[in-house]
Amino acid sequence: MSPRKANVGRPVVNDLRDACIEAAREAIAAHGVEQLSLRDVARRLGVSHQAPYRHYPSRDHLLAEVVRRCFNQFARHLDARVRSDDPKQELAALGMQYLSFAALHPLEYRLMFGTPWPQAADHPDLIRDATHAFDILRGVLRRVSGEQAGRDAIDLDALYIWSTMHGLAGVLNGNCIAQLELSDHVREHASAHVMNMIECAMVGRSLQHGPRPDNDSR
Repeated sequence: MSPRKANVGRPVVNDLRDACIEAAREAIAAHGVEQLSLRDVARRLGVSHQAPYRHYPSRDHLLAEVVRRCFNQFARHLDARVRSDDPKQELAALGMQYLSFAALHPLEYRLMFGTPWPQAADHPDLIRDATHAFDILRGVLRRVSGEQAGRDAIDLDALYIWSTMHGLAGVLNGNCIAQLELSDHVREHASAHVMNMIECAMVGRSLQHGPRPDNDSR
């Protein structure tokens, strides 16, 4: 993609922070995250090479903000799920929202889960927003499992569900699935089937072992 001309659409100072994010996304989409640089962002925006440094001291700071906004967008998408008084139905709706985000926003999904992060200690806002997305799942699982379930039990279930959704998203959006000769029925019902199997696993676990309180009072 050619850089924006300096005299057309050049961002004013107050918009430069957001403009850098959009230019960074364009650069990543075009050339991959490995090629991202503040110099290229400035070139795309038609501003001086030093201008982005007013808001982002380094490439890592810029990348951290790009990824943070991806998680923020992801959390908003999860929050837009169909709400239900039945926590199991809401868990299923949350899973479908996860899958739809991965399908609709492949670049953002890849940045969140397939790209090495900058040094986490230097970017607490990124950690906060990433944790918030996971906390949405934790909150729904607390409703499913009841208040008697401890933090560790909730987190184990959350990791099980998250990893299942992540694997399914990768399969559904990858190239291999087109070669598997799956029927239209299988493709159409794959997501709902996986969510149903998750529910069956959780119900079966509860019937066999009962609720799993733990010693973690967090």
